[in-house]
Amino acid sequence: MGSHLPNDSDVLIDVHQVGKKFCRSLKRSLMYGAKDIVRAMNPLLKTGISDSRNKIPELRKDEFWAIQNISFQLRRGECVGLIGHNGAGKSTLLKVLNGLIKPDTGHIRMRGRVCALIELGAGFNPILTGRENIYNSGALLGIRKKEIDEKLDEIVAFSELDQFIDMPVQNYSSGMKVRLGFAVAIQMEPDILLLDEVLAVGDIAFRHKCVNAMAGILSKSAVIFVSHSMPQVARVCSQILLMDHGKSTYNGGNVGLGIEKYYSMCGGGEAMISGTRDIQFNLIKAGTSIESASSTSSELQISHAQGLYIELRVKATEQVQSARFQITIWNMDMLPVVNIINADYQGRVVNFKETGKQEVVLKIECPPLHLNCGRYFLSAVATSVDQSMVYCRHDNIVSLQVEGISTTAAAILQPANWN
Repeated sequence: MGSHLPNDSDVLIDVHQVGKKFCRSLKRSLMYGAKDIVRAMNPLLKTGISDSRNKIPELRKDEFWAIQNISFQLRRGECVGLIGHNGAGKSTLLKVLNGLIKPDTGHIRMRGRVCALIELGAGFNPILTGRENIYNSGALLGIRKKEIDEKLDEIVAFSELDQFIDMPVQNYSSGMKVRLGFAVAIQMEPDILLLDEVLAVGDIAFRHKCVNAMAGILSKSAVIFVSHSMPQVARVCSQILLMDHGKSTYNGGNVGLGIEKYYSMCGGGEAMISGTRDIQFNLIKAGTSIESASSTSSELQISHAQGLYIELRVKATEQVQSARFQITIWNMDMLPVVNIINADYQGRVVNFKETGKQEVVLKIECPPLHLNCGRYFLSAVATSVDQSMVYCRHDNIVSLQVEGISTTAAAILQPANWN
């Protein structure tokens, strides 16, 4: 690590076949560590020890690969979204890049000033004030005190902690620590910025402020951005590195495709029912039209701009005289994308008392949906007419797989006449 990069001066990070193994057993981990230290210090014992650049070491008992064979380059002005499920190896890779952990295989070449926000409050001394920690952080980055003096007001203003800047950091909330850490990272203008879920904490206004600030720093830095929020990834990243069980399964510049591959790894949601349960939903059939609707499956594959047809059997208890019905389409981030209602924009009202029946069939015929490709879920909701009470919420009653290759992160692709 730390060696000079190739001739391309814009390449700030060069990672080649990097791997890191851990041991599940604490006892064996300590034993292996002691043996490795002795071997590393004694040249006579290095026979048989693999060269981490050329050979993959064998796993010993209870060892496993946390990350394996990871390779990528990052240039100034690029932001890679490092995504994957929990335990995929994202945080381990960031710690290896930041020099906190030594890799077992491969090599890493980094050039320039590196700033990392990997763990909440990491790098801050809890007994020092926010102001003192700003100077500490700057000193660790090799910035002279005079330069920090010039940037101090901007850091405090960005963090919005002017009233608390002289308070010990140990008394800061998690959101305040993120504000201070991000403000320092942005204003110190590092060449390489490593961010691990830092935008998951804090209020919405500050998260928007951070995302907007990243657009400014990208012109000067290379950024590695770890997040489980795909909308944030789609907004700030120019490429995707998708990890699964320590390995890279996608590495490319098609952000939409990378996110779709991540969603496909996550699988589908389970059907869940909530509310007073005075109303029950049963799916009769679903399809892209009345003619194609089938009762054999609750999973539909449709193409962009195809319609949707659903039949639901609704059974209400005697206590329910009338109810309002709606269907909502959700994306994989559990954000509502489309609300299927009727002409009054309030949802279909059924008066069970007037019909004299407590069981009816709802037939919903929806015009073409201009959904982007990906996976979506439908929820059927029954409420009181004034919507003050939820009788039944049946989540994931139908799942949709919209076929195609994603070219954008937007959920809706709305055609229009451009003149």
